[in-house]
Amino acid sequence: MVLEWSLSTTRDPDAMKIVFLTGGSPATVFALAPLASATRLAGHEVLVASPSDMTSYVLSTGLPSVAVTDGTMRDFMFQDADGRPVAIPTAPDERLLFNGRGFGRLARACLPGLRSLAADWEPDLMVGGSLCYAAPVAAHELGAPWVRHTWDLGEPLDIDAGAASELAPELADAGLDGMPAADLWVDVCPPSLQISGPGPRQGMRFVPYNQRRPLEPWMRRRGERPRVCVTAGSRVSGQDEAAGLVALVRALSSLNVECVIAAPEAVADALGKAVPDARVGWFPLDTLLTTCDLIVHHGGGQTTLTALHAGVPQLLLPTIPKMVPPCRGVEERGAAITLPQDRQTVADIAQAAESLLTTPGPRAAAQKMRAEIAQQPSPAQVVEVLENLVRSANRR
Repeated sequence: MVLEWSLSTTRDPDAMKIVFLTGGSPATVFALAPLASATRLAGHEVLVASPSDMTSYVLSTGLPSVAVTDGTMRDFMFQDADGRPVAIPTAPDERLLFNGRGFGRLARACLPGLRSLAADWEPDLMVGGSLCYAAPVAAHELGAPWVRHTWDLGEPLDIDAGAASELAPELADAGLDGMPAADLWVDVCPPSLQISGPGPRQGMRFVPYNQRRPLEPWMRRRGERPRVCVTAGSRVSGQDEAAGLVALVRALSSLNVECVIAAPEAVADALGKAVPDARVGWFPLDTLLTTCDLIVHHGGGQTTLTALHAGVPQLLLPTIPKMVPPCRGVEERGAAITLPQDRQTVADIAQAAESLLTTPGPRAAAQKMRAEIAQQPSPAQVVEVLENLVRSANRR
């Protein structure tokens, strides 16, 4: 792969040059966009590095984009370093190591492009998403500080061990005996939901980012019936996933509610035909959820935080083991009900949804979480922390 970009040779002497590295899904792009945008608006130079299939999402945020690998996250997760298929383990602990190895393979693929970018542009700071393990390696080789930026509700630290084992040759070549510790964690998770981790932390207010579409009047106002948003995130593409959304809407059919399915446009037509009484499309959740009484979804971190930001109760239906603890955390604070896979039946879903819609406690708890998010430092305030980090590194 040949990387081509045009970079300015003139700059403000006080401006920092920062590379933000995303993962291989849209959520990882949107998670970094608030801080990257705030940094750029403060007068610093920003480039967002990502796999090539994520560049359209980066560009949709208005940020400069650089592709550093042609591989996709699915390739890295389900194929080993030699391209042979790998099976998903059933044991939860093994699944975390499996995930880490997949993100390690993503890092290995990103490193050549990231090194080339660093050689040409000489950034002062690397900011990598939660599981973007190329960032610490490239920053170490460059002699620059690096910041680990959480994507959502946090990732189990056991994933790091899987990545370190996959990247052992690259770490050894860089003179490292393990993954370098972050100089700073920027954490968008509300403090009451944060998981512990090594190194200094800087809290930051979660700001929802979405792919946009023109707003319609109904998206801004409540309907006559309670409105329930049903979604499985941005990656719904196959028939099985679409069928799962249809099944959720049908599970809610016994309730007197208006259902809205937030799904990619590629599957919207088929979904609309299957459930003609529901509104279907790729709706901006941050706006839509302000008019909703409940959201039913897969437990994805960005979706969960967007709902908390809107103060909306949630029915969480996680299907991936690592999603269960964060979902339980939201449930323990009264803002959600979490149903494990063995309880995701039509009857259980309908009963949980009815409870969330008719009991005032969950909405009050969600509103409390909303207030907690609002009290965190803004991305603009965190830019000052990054400036101080770079100044301290330059004095050493």
